[in-house]
Amino acid sequence: MEGPTPVSALIHAATMVTAGVFLVLRLSFFLEYNSNILIFISIIGAMTAVFAATVAVFQVDVKKVIAYSTCSQLGYMLLSCGVANYTVAFFHLVNHAFFKALLFLSAGVVIHAMHDEQDLRRLGGLGRLLPFTYVMVLVGSLALIGFPFLTGYYSKDLLLEMAYVKSGYMINANFVYTIGVITAGITSFYTFKSLFIIFLSDPFNYKQNYKDIHEGSLVLLLPLFILFLGSLFFGYLVKDLFLGLGTDIWCNSFYYDYRNLVIMEPELLSQYIKQLPLFCSYVGVSMAYACVFNVKMKNKYNFL
Repeated sequence: MEGPTPVSALIHAATMVTAGVFLVLRLSFFLEYNSNILIFISIIGAMTAVFAATVAVFQVDVKKVIAYSTCSQLGYMLLSCGVANYTVAFFHLVNHAFFKALLFLSAGVVIHAMHDEQDLRRLGGLGRLLPFTYVMVLVGSLALIGFPFLTGYYSKDLLLEMAYVKSGYMINANFVYTIGVITAGITSFYTFKSLFIIFLSDPFNYKQNYKDIHEGSLVLLLPLFILFLGSLFFGYLVKDLFLGLGTDIWCNSFYYDYRNLVIMEPELLSQYIKQLPLFCSYVGVSMAYACVFNVKMKNKYNFL
């Protein structure tokens, strides 16, 4: 993952790579009149989400893991566009900007502290040395996997629930919902695998590189704290503004046919369907813990 980390944070969180999703959202007026295009978009989005998440599992560059995570989340947004849930897709796009920028900038702090080292196989043991950054990465990771009541939870879970609701009358919805749930488990696995290796595993670098490790200056940490607050509270504070019944924030930005409004139907889903993505996330975290701490190998980092 080349380039300065702040530039990566801007590009992957809020600007360049999200431009394609925003374009699709703005073209919703045209897409609504061709169901075949919507099916194509949703399938491409679902396959992008699972493919990019799978690639992220095998990356050893800490920034590449986060970069492929962005690609996977963009697949989620296109998945939502393909089942005609444009407002939910945009809500996830905005929420994603907070915790993805937080993860990228936190990775920059880690790289700076470790003298420009980005290889996961040469990191480790930083939880006590960089406690503030550890908390930032932990919250960003929990928001990314959709942990309850954090920002990512209010858009990611609703996105999948809406896809399941549409399965009754859209041929592609059931498929993309299944792929989305599987991707949720993979996302949790690679996210917490990286977190466990960087902060909680044994140190795996030269001793002199750990002697002068310290947290960054206020200039580095203040943006992290602002994004930390957004990752905690933004989704809860604006969910009614973005998705509430009768909200007029969108005006004519997206096509939103109120005759087909199904925003309330997810409330009627069984708890098994609603909690399935969260269960897959817990399975992914457990597998990551097992891989990092319980795999007995000659070199415990061979699985990377």
